[in-house]
Amino acid sequence: MQTDEILIEQVMEEDERRRAALQTPYDPVAGDMSPGTRFCIHIPELSPSRLHIPVAMQETPEVKALMAGRPLTEAFPGSVENARRRWMELRCRYDFPFWAYKCIKIKHKQGEFDLPFLLNGPQRKLIGVFEKMREAGDPIRIILVKARQWGGSTATQIYMLWIQLMRRAGFNSLIIGHQNAGTDEVITMAKKALDQYPRHLLARDGEPMAEKEKVYVTAGLSRSAISVPRRNFRIKAGSAERPDACRGGDYALVHLTEVGLWKATQGKRPEDIMRAATSGVLLAPETMIVMESTANGVGTFFHKEYLAAKRGTSLYRPVFVAWYEIDKYSAPVADRRAMAERIVRNRHSAFSDDSRIATGQYIWSLWEAGATLDAIHWYEQSRAGCDDTDFMASEYPSNDDEAFVNSGAHVFNRRKALKLKERCLPPRYSGELEGRADSGEEALEGISFEEDPNGRLKVWDMPSVTSDGRPEGIHDRYLVVVDVGGRSVKADWSVIAVFDRIRMLHGGVPAVVAQWRGHCDMDQLAWLSARIARWYGDALLVIESNTLETRDPDRYVDGDQSAFILNQIRDSYRNLYARRQSPEDIILGKPRKYGFHTNVSTKPMVISTLVRVVREGLYIERDEACVDEFLTYERRANGSFGAITGKHDDMLMTRAIGLHICLNEMTDPRPTDALRPRAQLRGAIQPNLFGL
Repeated sequence: MQTDEILIEQVMEEDERRRAALQTPYDPVAGDMSPGTRFCIHIPELSPSRLHIPVAMQETPEVKALMAGRPLTEAFPGSVENARRRWMELRCRYDFPFWAYKCIKIKHKQGEFDLPFLLNGPQRKLIGVFEKMREAGDPIRIILVKARQWGGSTATQIYMLWIQLMRRAGFNSLIIGHQNAGTDEVITMAKKALDQYPRHLLARDGEPMAEKEKVYVTAGLSRSAISVPRRNFRIKAGSAERPDACRGGDYALVHLTEVGLWKATQGKRPEDIMRAATSGVLLAPETMIVMESTANGVGTFFHKEYLAAKRGTSLYRPVFVAWYEIDKYSAPVADRRAMAERIVRNRHSAFSDDSRIATGQYIWSLWEAGATLDAIHWYEQSRAGCDDTDFMASEYPSNDDEAFVNSGAHVFNRRKALKLKERCLPPRYSGELEGRADSGEEALEGISFEEDPNGRLKVWDMPSVTSDGRPEGIHDRYLVVVDVGGRSVKADWSVIAVFDRIRMLHGGVPAVVAQWRGHCDMDQLAWLSARIARWYGDALLVIESNTLETRDPDRYVDGDQSAFILNQIRDSYRNLYARRQSPEDIILGKPRKYGFHTNVSTKPMVISTLVRVVREGLYIERDEACVDEFLTYERRANGSFGAITGKHDDMLMTRAIGLHICLNEMTDPRPTDALRPRAQLRGAIQPNLFGL
């Protein structure tokens, strides 16, 4: 196909351009490819070539003199040696990459020797964001999602040290890591940098350092803090494991590292530690707060903060570094044309029979995102050695959405769950459902929907019923499920979900058409759920039953309220879900048990149904917030299911119970001419729907 041939040639040309850009030497002394806003200047005494230096240096008297064509020794009076030294001091004050290369040495990862700190590509990207905010006079507030092993933490630490040593005297810094072991590493790195730091850069105001004068001293009794007397600043390190050590202090620079790994326990939630550490940082130029981490799953405090930054609703600016931006993730391609042809011709392929082989669509998405053919070749080789797609996505994310894939205990296929969002949309109506009274038989009469933009009942499709309130032309059309929460705002939510099964008449799938979510007293919830069920054509009403002994200990509700709710409405609303009875129970005349009992036996059953439904796209979701609950639902080490700490699963449970009953217990919806006992349950020994 001619279009493919043209596209193959374009891929070949673009790959050449991308590889050339990656191979362009980075020279912080010349200023080539250095982050920040720069201009060119030729200083013959320093370099035969033009230098690219920060624009802010144009305002200094010395650079103005050089731009006017004066020699170096006039701009900096004295000997050539003195002029060169003073030029270096001036440039170090404005040019972080130059200062880092000339003044900071770090340990080589694969050797015992030290190397000048030369920024790699991802580090230049991060520093570029720092510099853009600093140049604008804004406080530097960054949240960084990172792939592994490119030195984001190191670059952040060195940049803060530059501000302390070259920009702002008296700026104290605080670093909080994931574990105590990281504390020693931070302080060790700072000490190493200061041990080899040029002493003349600390000799300000014509007062040189004495030969035996120490650059830094231990601050107080703690080994996790040092101070630099010449610049009047302190560096302190702590950990999320010891939050009390992170409180207080006069800090202008705060680095919170591996925040995604911080554990939320009683008395030390990640957000509490973060607030305690940053509350004293002023909104002033060159102050810094940097939160960074590998992602470690969705629904965490770090994930929530990153999403807020992406939406533009927080002070933080989001930064993400993809795996293909990291130099070492690359493998030379032997036949570039053959590879270009393959990825072009397979770019529409959405399926792969082997989890170790990425789909053609995914490979093409890597190319469109900016990866070279060499990087894609590396990915394919690495993917062949790993049969866990989510692990690859979390360890080597191509975008920030992939980065947050929980590679451990997630229950639902994340991509399939996100697919449900394609049919989510804002509700058509919001409001409250009113009756002639708040309770009793009259609560189910004269029902009217009162629109209110802040109403708790969200409606996507109004009920399709006849004048006498029956589902128009269809039996067993609607299903209403109630997940009982608590009264207080700190408790789990109560949720009432309405399912419409009409699409099942023609081989389609059920859909969520309405939902109420809120906190209220249990008698109010009882009559509200019955009113919604009555409004939707006397729908089958399913109320979750959960005893104190078997309820999920992670759910904060007001005990088992199902019996109370059923007792409230049983004489007025009779289309209630009852559990199946065994032949023995029927013979013995045992009373029917109403409500869906969630316990250690039935919960895995309904969750398994929901996993299959999500995987195969067997229902239509309308509320994006429910999909978010799927993404924060996990299987714990003890085998139980539940939302991760700080998240809810109330909407999810209405879907799990409702879809299990909808697909496995209720008979299919049918036209009114195919009369059967209303809302009969598939496989029941006797009709389920009787008065209590």
